[in-house]
Amino acid sequence: MVTIVPADLTDARVIAFLEEHLRDMEPTAPKESRHALDLTGLQAPGVRVWTARDEDAVVGTVALAAFEDGHEELKSMRSAPARRGQGIGRALLEFAIEDARSRGVHSLSLETGSDDFFVAARSMYLRAGFRECGPFGKYRDDPNSVYMTREL
Repeated sequence: MVTIVPADLTDARVIAFLEEHLRDMEPTAPKESRHALDLTGLQAPGVRVWTARDEDAVVGTVALAAFEDGHEELKSMRSAPARRGQGIGRALLEFAIEDARSRGVHSLSLETGSDDFFVAARSMYLRAGFRECGPFGKYRDDPNSVYMTREL
């Protein structure tokens, strides 16, 4: 059974999972177009991080990062490759949306890749009510990025 819990960013299993996430992104775009947060970025004030766990195994992550009042960014969405297609990503996304809504956040936005690697993720976001938009926050137009947003 998969449970979603606050991430322990000192746990070696969580750190390894997050490092794998960064390695997964390397072939998808040049370095300047990869916007995944590293461990230090996830430890910054205003960032909330959770893990999906199946017993002791980390099988997914999601984070929310505040960047303006009432508007947060979805970050570090990842399901373990061997567990993709099992609803873990969708459960994490729903959990993050409900967390944001419960705290009075009115909008969630995200940046994801334009590469084929991200097709399933973009489809999941569209099914969850996100729509494509222009760059937000500190992002700029980038052919390697797709920007999406959703009102809560």
